Amino acid sequence: MKYDHFLETIIKVSIEAGDAIMEVYATDFSVNLKTDNSPLTMADTRANDIILGVLNQTGLPVISEEGRHIPFHIRENWETFWLVDPLDGTKEFVNRNGEFSVNIGLISAKKPVLGVIYAPVDDILYFSDSEGAWKIEFAKGIVKANSDVANLKRAGFKLPLERGDNDYTVVASRSHLNPETTDFINKIKHEHDSLRIVSRGSSLKMCMIAEGKADVYPRFGITSEWDTAAGHAIVMAAGGRVVRMENKDIELSYNNQDLENPSFMALRPKKQNQL
Repeated sequence: MKYDHFLETIIKVSIEAGDAIMEVYATDFSVNLKTDNSPLTMADTRANDIILGVLNQTGLPVISEEGRHIPFHIRENWETFWLVDPLDGTKEFVNRNGEFSVNIGLISAKKPVLGVIYAPVDDILYFSDSEGAWKIEFAKGIVKANSDVANLKRAGFKLPLERGDNDYTVVASRSHLNPETTDFINKIKHEHDSLRIVSRGSSLKMCMIAEGKADVYPRFGITSEWDTAAGHAIVMAAGGRVVRMENKDIELSYNNQDLENPSFMALRPKKQNQL
């Protein structure tokens, strides 16, 4: 079953959530700590309320980082549901470096089938459906003028994009660089004539993979499923993969009991992939 008919809805609400985030970003906002000591701002809360207000009308269940976490015995038989991170990269938001995003993914049969990522500071939109993945620059004005998906695709760039350099590019987390990632990079250095390392916040790392601007994004340690769902959908639709670190033949799957991912790596589209 295709779910492409939901795409216009989630594109529009991602822009609305981005507007709310930017309103808070422009103020002297306060930062609270959640029980896991991760930061929470009014921007997270406002974006979450906007997105859930729309997604709750689709008739499909929703799991959001900032929403009520639903016990596994209730959701274990869900076939299709939304996975949302209303403000991915809250640390980047707090540090005011602009590298944060709105993430909305649709999961069906444990796989991501739709994805939208909106980066409000850069005003760039990434989205995917069963036909592929696209990037739109100056997205806010374009979407508000005409949110018809066919027209949005014509206004955007289909992913992956052409790339002019021969560097093997590793994109790594700006806020979560750890010794395992450093070891990974050191191990592959001898395999490539020219290795470049880029740091990027939030799901924008996945977007670099989908665009073909980076070859691999290694992530060691625990991440939550809402961190990866939208980006995974976009990477897959562009022809790339998001696989378990210990077994490159196994893609990440969703609606696990703890809603957590194992260590993984995202790989650029196969025709360009060098790993």
